[in-house]
Amino acid sequence: MKKLTRSALSAAVVAAVSTGGLAMTATATAEMSANIGVVSNYYFRGVTQTLDSAAVQGGVDFEDASGFYAGAWTSNVDFDDGTSYELDLYLGFAGEVANGIGYDVGYVYYAYPDAPDSIDFGEIYGELSYEMFYAGLAYTINSDNDDGLFDSGDAYYYVGAGLPLPEDFSLGLTLGYYDFDNDGSADVGDASYSHFAVNLAKDAGDLGEFSLNFEYADIDEGDALGTVNSDDLKTWVGWSKGF
Repeated sequence: MKKLTRSALSAAVVAAVSTGGLAMTATATAEMSANIGVVSNYYFRGVTQTLDSAAVQGGVDFEDASGFYAGAWTSNVDFDDGTSYELDLYLGFAGEVANGIGYDVGYVYYAYPDAPDSIDFGEIYGELSYEMFYAGLAYTINSDNDDGLFDSGDAYYYVGAGLPLPEDFSLGLTLGYYDFDNDGSADVGDASYSHFAVNLAKDAGDLGEFSLNFEYADIDEGDALGTVNSDDLKTWVGWSKGF
């Protein structure tokens, strides 16, 4: 599952924290862009989507001077059930109001076309930012996962900061909480969890962007999303390039 808003759509840009938005700024004219990336492990809000294996990712985006944007993004996934890829479709509107306050609102549809059962879902999201700080919410409004995880009513809240560093380095920090609507039900069990991520990225110009990333999710082994190492600190590396 891909994250949109600065945390809740950006595996399109590897330095984007695994959280889940895209934050785009309006440009002088409408333009198309594309991106590719490789990561050693694909995380969505602190949870691996590839059984701790690598992923190849890429997308295309359209931006208009009005602040409107739309795009598509894809990645290989592995849920140990035959599902092999994810396709995200999104659109939104981003801009800036008085006093330097930025905003980003939109909708993203997460599709898994070759999953054995339909597990698609969609979120609306909103983010506010000021200078290096940002905060947002992604809320699931439609889902094929009735009475399970990633169902309508789920919400992901997050706050974070992006700090520019010398020598074209940057540091990203995100703290989030995933609140599942069916948390505690007989079919799901304990599911909601907190999550944080730290991302150190280096802009290498024509060579793209390289990142070193740390993820932690407060998920016990017996929880709905739990594994034997689900509450360990995770480390992954990535590379991305825009065109």
